Amino acid sequence: MKASDFDYQRPATLAEALSLLADTATDARPLAGGQSLMAMMNFRLAEPELLVDLNGINDLAGLVDNGDEIVIGAMTRYAELERSDLVSTHLPLVAAALPHIAHPAIRNRGTIGGSVALADPAAEMPAVLLALGATIVTASASGERSIVADEFFLGLYETALVSGEIVKAVSLPKPTGAARFAFCELARRHGDYAMAGVAVTVENTNPITGARIVLFGVGDRAFRASGAEQALNGHDITDAEALERAVGSLAGLAFDGDLNASADTKRYLAQILLRRAVGAL
Repeated sequence: MKASDFDYQRPATLAEALSLLADTATDARPLAGGQSLMAMMNFRLAEPELLVDLNGINDLAGLVDNGDEIVIGAMTRYAELERSDLVSTHLPLVAAALPHIAHPAIRNRGTIGGSVALADPAAEMPAVLLALGATIVTASASGERSIVADEFFLGLYETALVSGEIVKAVSLPKPTGAARFAFCELARRHGDYAMAGVAVTVENTNPITGARIVLFGVGDRAFRASGAEQALNGHDITDAEALERAVGSLAGLAFDGDLNASADTKRYLAQILLRRAVGAL
């Protein structure tokens, strides 16, 4: 199929883009990498009247080291993150997840802001931001907001963004030297959507403190497994009983099946991945 007719604007400034998106008389959508939106439009799952292309706004791209955090502009492409020394040095969990995001052609166009705003439940980056305790900076014609990742992802393709608002940047805190990270996912083929995945961070390992365990590809959004976090916190990284309690806690969570696997299969895969991730710490 082909997309329905639409108007197109390519503003040069953020203020101009936000003004276009604020017009409530027009169904306007921001265009970032377009890797999801264009496919949805071609299948007539989305029929915006106006596309506001953000690719000409230089202020929305790039990485900045702010001392205790790395700020990544929403229009920064995944391929740029793969090449970034700031990411490889200070954000090892992001670096570990990037090769799993689709394929090189997609990463050449796909943007971190586009993925965050779409909130696909099988996408890697929302899970990584949750695991790192990131903050999403948004912008609209009425101003900016800073929303912690735990409060940003609300459901299937649903976020805290309101009409006329876009993701401007994501802010990720730099980890301490004792922090550890792990990322694991299972897909039918490398680069396909994850059937199940887990991103894990801990502030310390002996004993474990500050555990953040995020599952993705198994529900309507990426979400933290708080029971598993509680089971690990306060125990040594090699405590097998604590690990089994953490794995067992996943049995009480609600999982969603899909065309790839049933809910029970996804639960089983998540348990396997949690064991692998904790072992990798």
